[in-house]
Amino acid sequence: MSDLKLAAEFPAATRQDWLKLVESALKGAPFEKKLVSKTYDDISIQPLYERAKDAKRVAGRPDGEPWGVVQRVDIRDPKEANKQALRDLENGATGLKLVLPGSPGDYGFALPASKEALAQALDEVWLDAAEIELDVGPLAKDAPLWLAEIAKERGIDPAKANFRFGLDPLGAIALHGKSSAPWKELAPQFASTVNDLTKHGFKKSLAATDGRIMHASGGSEAQELAYVLACGVEYMRALEAGGSPLNDARQALFFRLAADSDQFLTIAKFRALRKLWARVEEAAALQPQPIFISAETAWRMITKRDPNVNMLRTTMAVAAASFGGANSITALPHTIALGLPDGFARRVARNTQTVLLEESNLFRVGDPAAGSGGIEALTAELCETAWKLFQEIEAAGGLAAALQSGLLQKNVAETRAARERNIAIRKDAITGTSEFPNVNENKEAVLDDKPGAPLIPFPEVSQPLSRMRLAEPFEALRDAADAMKERPKVFLANLGKAADFTARTTFARNFFEAGGIAAVPGEGLTSPEDAVKAFKASGAKLACICSSDEVYDAQAEAVAKALKNAGASVWLAGRASDKEAAYKAAGIGGFVYTGCDVIAALKEAHAKL
Repeated sequence: MSDLKLAAEFPAATRQDWLKLVESALKGAPFEKKLVSKTYDDISIQPLYERAKDAKRVAGRPDGEPWGVVQRVDIRDPKEANKQALRDLENGATGLKLVLPGSPGDYGFALPASKEALAQALDEVWLDAAEIELDVGPLAKDAPLWLAEIAKERGIDPAKANFRFGLDPLGAIALHGKSSAPWKELAPQFASTVNDLTKHGFKKSLAATDGRIMHASGGSEAQELAYVLACGVEYMRALEAGGSPLNDARQALFFRLAADSDQFLTIAKFRALRKLWARVEEAAALQPQPIFISAETAWRMITKRDPNVNMLRTTMAVAAASFGGANSITALPHTIALGLPDGFARRVARNTQTVLLEESNLFRVGDPAAGSGGIEALTAELCETAWKLFQEIEAAGGLAAALQSGLLQKNVAETRAARERNIAIRKDAITGTSEFPNVNENKEAVLDDKPGAPLIPFPEVSQPLSRMRLAEPFEALRDAADAMKERPKVFLANLGKAADFTARTTFARNFFEAGGIAAVPGEGLTSPEDAVKAFKASGAKLACICSSDEVYDAQAEAVAKALKNAGASVWLAGRASDKEAAYKAAGIGGFVYTGCDVIAALKEAHAKL
């Protein structure tokens, strides 16, 4: 083998050498503003990181151990749910997640809340071979005991079963803001149920501490981690008070996190949870042990419009969760925001994981991100930030008290508002929805397009952490446009040569079509008369002038006056700058440009239609 070192004749490059080149390229622009981004936890993400020295792998899923491919079971008819479950298991899935009404994973469809429905859905399923995970809600709080009884009736050895029972009474309070009793009364009931499961022979993964609730309501990565830690600690205290040794109490827990398409933050978040929980165990005088993390791709990133793009988001999220060390992963079908996914969508969700496992072999290396400068830095920053938030929750009296006082809801609301602002100005772009929309897309098929919300017959005890999807504001505009008798249009008055107008025409088309308003271009217009003639032929009520600043100086006002007189509501692609007064006097009523509030502008356009 050759010992030739490539580029050995060149001196080693240093960070300072790189920074000199960067300064030259930026031409005086501030480095921090141009090249450093911020997460919603105010963590700085640098453009370049050096290799992390002396980094240690995070103890999680062992090397070469595949993660579990877990498919949702959420069809309302238990017999049909059973058919789908068996089909999934026969075609690559290794486990099932049974979604029950009002659970954090109930996105409008769920199994009936009864032991009979649970048994029917699991008919002919080998309970000692497949992973079985329950997504429990307040209307099915006894589901873990039902599953234990079903296993006993079928002669299943608890030692051979791979069940995750999913008890999560605090999650129900967080999600719905309702509870049958205060936590001080629920805690002993929770401990008693865990003890009952233990008597059935089940000792692990009895209760879930579920970060999906925080993620789906718009929370940040650190807020999700802090919630998970606080929930786990609250459950450990309840179990200890109920007579369980701390070692047994920690064995009774497993963890759930949301995985989204921000791959680096997702990888860092999963790694951070393991490090943070190890710190909790050390504080409890326990020797840290690897925890079980169940991942689900994020609800909030799913879109109704151009849903096939969801396949790409899901692929990225599954890959990131696997790199982060998730033990099992559930991929939401790409049409789930439209209704109950059909067999094709479920197959795509399943096969997304199968391809990443068996063709890409992503499971072969344990903690592949170890030593990566960027991921290690993000992991450390998330640990530090999440621990501070966890301490705030503890200082408030624990998770139940923090929910009752509104501390968590206030913090999440602030993060959610920041997300909504960035979505509105398209700083956080949503491909296929706010960027590159397709106003003529076909609607994807679903089995049922009428999701329902279960009625929780309990009194309110706190403000709920209501779910969101990032694309909803744009989807509402698209729905309003679709409901009109005819597709609304905007005439793009393209002035001058293609080189003058192409960039702003492309921008304006994306801008208006994100609100369901189809763009009709008028190419290479040279006079106000040409513009008026093309506008009248377009059948549009809106007109947007598109060209370069130089052409605007020469023609924009005259063209705007002519279009205004022809009955158009006139817009201009670009900033008004110091000519705003003159442009408005000429009849230009709105300006579309990078950084403007797209949602507000499109609402105004809809109002004028």
